Amino acid sequence: MGRYAALSFWFRIPQLLVISPRRLADCRLEVHPDKTRIVYCKDSNRTGSNEHERFDYLGYTFRPRLAVSKTGARFVSFSPGVSRDAQRAMGVVIRAWRINRRSDRTLEEFAAIVNPIVRGWLNYYGRFYRSQLKPVLRRINAYLVRWAMNKYKRLRGSPQRARQWLVGVFRRQPDLFEHWRAGMAPVGWTVGAR
Repeated sequence: MGRYAALSFWFRIPQLLVISPRRLADCRLEVHPDKTRIVYCKDSNRTGSNEHERFDYLGYTFRPRLAVSKTGARFVSFSPGVSRDAQRAMGVVIRAWRINRRSDRTLEEFAAIVNPIVRGWLNYYGRFYRSQLKPVLRRINAYLVRWAMNKYKRLRGSPQRARQWLVGVFRRQPDLFEHWRAGMAPVGWTVGAR
């Protein structure tokens, strides 16, 4: 019985596009014709294909993604991750900090500015597929390297030495920046950095 009820629901989905606008009209609301569509939630159990297999909602992109079960088996799951628009918005904020241009500030001052915002991003967007945040948050490390090259004469013109310097700061103060605590430390950058 439950199986047939589920099948009959799938056959009635196009009716939702007719019924929903009527019900919304009772509340003086309407469905946006360009944004309203039926999305096929493709995963390991639903392997078909459709024109629409992803959607964005509240800064997340819901789409098929590789996942690992509790037993270690890999499978495809329809799950959320930070959207490209949200990544771009975070990039705009990071650029607006102008870290590399503020050689009058210290790392501790930058940490006081950056950490509350990055903590919010990690708490909201890092809930699902935290790895999607890595490219964005690693940009902070790149700006810190550029800041070090502008601040210290001995590092000027040498990104390699500036990276090594930042790795040294991380090793002395691993909890200085929130994204370092979350696993986006500058350690993997340089070979042989001490």
